[in-house]
Amino acid sequence: MGLIIFLHVVIFAVLTILTQIGGVVYSISLLIIRLQVRYRARKILVAFAFFYLLATYLVVPNIAPIFGRERIKESDLVQAHSFFYRLANRNYVRTELNDVIQNVAYKFEKQNDGIKLIYLDANFPFFDGFPLLPHLSHNDGRKVDISFVYKHQNGQLTNMKPSVSGYGIYQEPTADEYDQILKCKGAGYWQYDFPKYLTFARINNEIAFSEEGTQELVNKIANQKEVSKIFIEPHLRGRLGLIDPKIRFHGCRAVRHDDHIHFQIR
Repeated sequence: MGLIIFLHVVIFAVLTILTQIGGVVYSISLLIIRLQVRYRARKILVAFAFFYLLATYLVVPNIAPIFGRERIKESDLVQAHSFFYRLANRNYVRTELNDVIQNVAYKFEKQNDGIKLIYLDANFPFFDGFPLLPHLSHNDGRKVDISFVYKHQNGQLTNMKPSVSGYGIYQEPTADEYDQILKCKGAGYWQYDFPKYLTFARINNEIAFSEEGTQELVNKIANQKEVSKIFIEPHLRGRLGLIDPKIRFHGCRAVRHDDHIHFQIR
């Protein structure tokens, strides 16, 4: 009995960490399905899936505005890299940030036909201060991670990305560039390149990092007056010639940012 309770606690914790609402929905499913019912585990799973989808797509979007959050608006210009970010409720932001995302996407696509702004982790729908792991600061609706821009071998930009999650495929510093990664890891910050374990497989090996496309995207983000900070690894800031003072180093306590762009509003 003790092992079963422990297992339920672990499931509750994992679902809460991943989705914010999953633990609560799981608890509701346990309460609804009676202890002695036949095929209880299977019925709990079915009940959880039903109530979770109901909450994610009907309940949460209508409650989130009370907490100052809304889902990122997806369109022909803006898209989540993975269905997971929508399903896990990791796609909520404040209205002001949503407007910035839409504006940047519009301006970027206008000069790069068909190329979308691809987002990764944003924020959960409820409660300032609730951590969206493994991030340190995605907890107030004001932050979002954006994918780098990539290109085909012929130089044409693409919406394809090099990993399933959108994280963990790094643009390593060259021998001539400042190596902040080595410095942080040497100082004992072991977690600094942890996202390399979160790729969930490398894909689209035929594409390459577009320096020109990513430079253009970062500058368009920086040109938004509402944006206060942009995080990208120092060696990429130098390589791409990024000079806006909003673009800065995020500190060794975070994770490395040569696989995505982080930006936030005031």
